[in-house]
Amino acid sequence: MDLNQPVIHVKGIGEARAVELADLNIHTIEDLLMYFPYRYEDFQVKDLTELKQDEKATIEGKVHSEPSLRYYGRKKSRLTVKVLVGKYLLTAVFFNRAFLKKQFTIGQPVTITGKWDQHRLTITGQHVTFSHQESEETIEPVYSVKGDWTVKRVRHVIHQALHQYVQHIEEILPEELRRQYKLIERKQAVQWIHVPQSHEHLKHARRYFVYEELLMFQLKMQWWRKQEKEKTDGKSRALDQEKIQAFVHSLPFPLTGAQQRVTDEILTDLRSPYRMNRLLQGDVGSGKTIVAAISMFALVTAGMQSALMVPTEILAEQHYESMKDLFEKLEIKVELLTSSIKGKRRTEILQRVVEGEVDILIGTHALIQEEVQFKNLGLVITDEQHRFGVNQRKVFRQKGITPDVLFMTATPIPRTLAISAFGDMDVSTIDEMPAGRKPIETYWAKHDMLDRVLAFVEKELRNGRQAYVICPLIEESDKMDFQNAVDVHAQLQQYFTNFNVGLMHGRLAVEEKEDMMTRFSKNEVHILVSTTVVEVGVNVPNATVMVVYDAERFGLSQLHQLRGRVGRGDAQSYCILIADPKTDVGKERMQIMTETNDGFELSQRDLELRGPGDFFGKKQSGLPEFKVADLVHDYRALEVAREDAAKMVNSAAFWEEDTYASLRTWLLSQVEHWEELD
Repeated sequence: MDLNQPVIHVKGIGEARAVELADLNIHTIEDLLMYFPYRYEDFQVKDLTELKQDEKATIEGKVHSEPSLRYYGRKKSRLTVKVLVGKYLLTAVFFNRAFLKKQFTIGQPVTITGKWDQHRLTITGQHVTFSHQESEETIEPVYSVKGDWTVKRVRHVIHQALHQYVQHIEEILPEELRRQYKLIERKQAVQWIHVPQSHEHLKHARRYFVYEELLMFQLKMQWWRKQEKEKTDGKSRALDQEKIQAFVHSLPFPLTGAQQRVTDEILTDLRSPYRMNRLLQGDVGSGKTIVAAISMFALVTAGMQSALMVPTEILAEQHYESMKDLFEKLEIKVELLTSSIKGKRRTEILQRVVEGEVDILIGTHALIQEEVQFKNLGLVITDEQHRFGVNQRKVFRQKGITPDVLFMTATPIPRTLAISAFGDMDVSTIDEMPAGRKPIETYWAKHDMLDRVLAFVEKELRNGRQAYVICPLIEESDKMDFQNAVDVHAQLQQYFTNFNVGLMHGRLAVEEKEDMMTRFSKNEVHILVSTTVVEVGVNVPNATVMVVYDAERFGLSQLHQLRGRVGRGDAQSYCILIADPKTDVGKERMQIMTETNDGFELSQRDLELRGPGDFFGKKQSGLPEFKVADLVHDYRALEVAREDAAKMVNSAAFWEEDTYASLRTWLLSQVEHWEELD
């Protein structure tokens, strides 16, 4: 019985129905069996003490008094009846169900399902049966539907497909793994996910498919990773360990334990015969730049060139100045290449790069232009890598002879997402801040406290400091009543008459942005009003205050990035979040920001509050969509699946033994699909 047969083989599905099902992406019997519910209606009767505010609940009791019916407006009615549940007297309310009045009689048992109001002891009824519904199903699956299809109809055809074909569902997971994790059989899991007789059934079905989905996803990732490593002609770099050690000891500060650990991981990769493909993530100010510097120095000891690509010219210039100072006495040649460098100077730099006279080249997108050719590029470091497109990175990698690749980001990514979105990479994390760094003090202020906030900003300015003011919108919008950069800039110019107030946003030309940032970094502009374009890669140590208007509009990770623009010098720095959040989640986010400076803790909390799609932004998330698994709540299963997949892909048994035949066949079918896409 081939489950890849067209869905028309299911009893009750004709040609017309099959065409309609194709709109739901259901073409085969297997597609139909694997069309899982996205939620369940729970008709299980619970004790009142277990119910939560506003949840859908089912209660059982006896009618306590005559129902009361009131009409209002045209054809609108409200039916109210008192129901005794145990020792509690509840109110049940039914809107526009006047016909029910005659069916309620005092002392009659009733079962009511609806929305529960804990404070008023009221249930707004959606379903009612005039008996106790012990014999009925208590958990009903709810499916996504389109067109003429109803949930009831989808339920019916799936029940029919289960009746005809459930016994022919083949096992995919090896017996040994199912035993190890106490997983039920696949056919049982399919049956129970569609027709659970109890919460226990649903739990077992969900456990099975969470593991199966995550294992299959990780098998693809680990296979891809293995192929990438083996097919690239990585080269073992002959690093001079003594020189590297001497360089590290010559630094004006000792490395933190975390910096030392990630440096060792990178150097091990550089020495290995496989090409490095590593993500280095660390909080703002955790010292990723010095790790990058040590890595580039290591390549110099092997007689090879390195390139560092960053998103903005101003950041490229900052990196160039700091690297030049760091390597000056060592006679290491560092050069800067951006689109602003033109004419004779540009030609000269390009000539020196191709002749191998430049050891380290720092720049922006200019580095990936065709005219830039290296003599022996061994290492490519991309800072804030999520700002660059995949194709740009690919071009960059192809410039050298399979250079090792290191991506750096200051956006702390929760481990769950790191091993999903970046599953084909090794991930290094700097999770420790350098000693002596002052934590930024963060405060949450309401809009009516703005005068006090501005007075505080003025005090800092009078002490020779500078401030950022961030707004979520550029110009006024009828749809959203949030502060905008243009208006705020005008207001602050009137308030701070003795100081220069600058304005920066995404609609400015690149030259205008660069000019504004240069003036701000030289302290010619004292307050910079901006949208989030300053989120990444701006280093102005003299700025000590970050004010964020309508802070509830931003995610925690974004607020943390903005906060990281201050606190870069010796002086105490401050972040003030101006927000009047209306929701409990909004209030919780503001509270969390004032409680911790740890970007990794914040990113985890942000993930829990917002979900993975919103964390990266849906369009660029790079995250798979799972039917059952949830990257936030099932992170332990993801870790286990990753370890299991890595072991399988790298073992001879997986490729040879019958035990793994189903998984192997599935993986190879995915590989064929990828090759077609390629």
